[in-house]
Amino acid sequence: MVECMESAWPPSLPGTASSPDPVSWNVPSGKHAVGSADPGGWHRSPGWSLLAAAWLKDLAGELVKEKKKRGCLIPIGSGWIGMGKSACSTSPQQLESTCFILRALFLLLFCRHACCQCKILRCNADYVAATLNLRGSNKDAAYCNALRSYSHCTRKTARTCRGDLVYHSAVHGIEDLMIQHNCSKEGPTSPPRPRPPAPNHQGFESLDICNYEKSFLYKHGQPPTYQHCAAFGDPHVRTFQDEFHTCRVEGSWPLLDNNYLFVQATSYLVAKSSNATATGKLTIIFKNMKECIDQKVYQAEIDNLPAAFEDGSVNGGERPGGSSLTIQEHAPGQHVEIRAAYIGTIIAVRQAGRQLSFSIRAAEEVARSFTEEQDLQLCVGGCPPSQRISRSECRHTGIATETARLLCKEKLPVEDVYFQSCVFDVVTSGDANFTLAAHGALEDAKMFHPDAEKLHIFQTGAGCCLISLPFLLVIVTSNLLAIQLCF
Repeated sequence: MVECMESAWPPSLPGTASSPDPVSWNVPSGKHAVGSADPGGWHRSPGWSLLAAAWLKDLAGELVKEKKKRGCLIPIGSGWIGMGKSACSTSPQQLESTCFILRALFLLLFCRHACCQCKILRCNADYVAATLNLRGSNKDAAYCNALRSYSHCTRKTARTCRGDLVYHSAVHGIEDLMIQHNCSKEGPTSPPRPRPPAPNHQGFESLDICNYEKSFLYKHGQPPTYQHCAAFGDPHVRTFQDEFHTCRVEGSWPLLDNNYLFVQATSYLVAKSSNATATGKLTIIFKNMKECIDQKVYQAEIDNLPAAFEDGSVNGGERPGGSSLTIQEHAPGQHVEIRAAYIGTIIAVRQAGRQLSFSIRAAEEVARSFTEEQDLQLCVGGCPPSQRISRSECRHTGIATETARLLCKEKLPVEDVYFQSCVFDVVTSGDANFTLAAHGALEDAKMFHPDAEKLHIFQTGAGCCLISLPFLLVIVTSNLLAIQLCF
C-alpha cells in the first residue's frame, strides 16, 4: 500500500525514470494536467478540500482492505486486537510511512491558504510549454535554458510554497535533470511564456461574432464569396445566378426568404393598357439574431423612402452587436443604403419616377440559408415561367422606340440587358424617369457584383422593336404609292 502511494504522490517530474513521457505528469484523478487551459492549479481550486477529503477517504479504505487481506482487525483507539497469524503485524517502517502520508494529507487539507499562494503550477506550466517542441541542433542548450528558468521560477515562489509537496518534488527533480543533462546553474534562460491577453469587457465585439467577414475569415482562412440580386423597373429581376427576367408579377412577391432576411416587393400596373408593372412598396425584415440584433423592419413606398427602420431606430438595437446593422441616406427620398455586417449583406433601395428598385450584395452562405418550403424567391429562381414577358413585346404609350433608345443611351452606353430594360420601361410606361431606374440598378451592380466580367448580360432579340408604328405606316404608304405609279 505504501509503495502504491509513493508511486502516485508526489507527482513524478518530466524526464525522471518513473515518467517515460518527457512532458507528462502523474496526477491524481480530478487534477488538471500541467500546461492545460487552467494553469491556476488544481490545488487552488474551490473544490480542492473536497478532492483531498475524498482522496483521504480512499486511502483509508485501501489501508483497511490491506489489513483484511492479511487477516488483521482494524485498529480501535490506540490499541490493536490481533487475530490470525502474527505475521500480519505492521512493521515500524511501514507504520511510519503511512503516518507520514496521512499527516501530509491533513496538512494539505487544512493549510489551504498557504497552498493558494503557491505558484508552483505556473512554473510547471511554463516549463512544459518551453520544452514541448524542442528540435534542431541546439535543443540541448534550449533544454538547459528551460531548466534554469524552471529553477529560477521555483526560487521566486519558495517563500509561499513551504510545505507544498509539488514544490519540493519540482525542486529535487530540477536538480536531478540538470545533472543528467550536464546543465550549469548559471547561464541564459528561456524567454517568459506570453500571458493571454486581458479579457475584453466589450462582450461579443471582442470575438467578432457580429462581423461576418472577419468571423468567416477566421473560421475558413479565406474571405467569403458574395452574390448579387436586383429588382427594378417593370420589374426586371437579376437573380443570384445572373439570370435576367422581365416579370408580370402584380401584387406581393418574395424576393428573398431565408433564415436571416425576408424581402417582399409589391407591384402595381403601370398603365391600364399595358401588362407592365412596377414596384410600389418594399418590405425588408432583418430577422432576430440573438447575439447581434433585435428584429428590424424597413418599409418603403413611393414618395416615402425613410432613413430609419419602422420603429424609428437607425441601427440593430441595444445588443452588443447592434452597430452591425446600420441605415444611411445617400440622397433624401431617392437612395437609402442598409448595411448588415453581421450577415455580410448590403442593400440599396432607390426611387426613380413612380417605382422603387432593390439591390443586394449578400454572402453566398446567407443567400443559400433556406429550406425547401422557402422555394419561392425571385432572387433565387427568378420569375415563375407563367409570369415572364418578353421585352420585345413593347406596347407604345406615347414615346417612340427611337426616342426611348436615345434617352436610355445617355445613361447606359452599353446595349446590354439594362439598356434593353430601360427602353422597354420608357416605351411601355411613357415615363422618361425609368431611365434613372435602369441606371441606378447598373450602378449598384458595379458596386455589389463580385465578378466585374459578369457585370453586363447580353440577350439577343430581347429588345423592343426598333420601328415604331407611325414610321411603319409611312413606309407602307410609300410602298403602296410606288406600286400604283408602276402600274
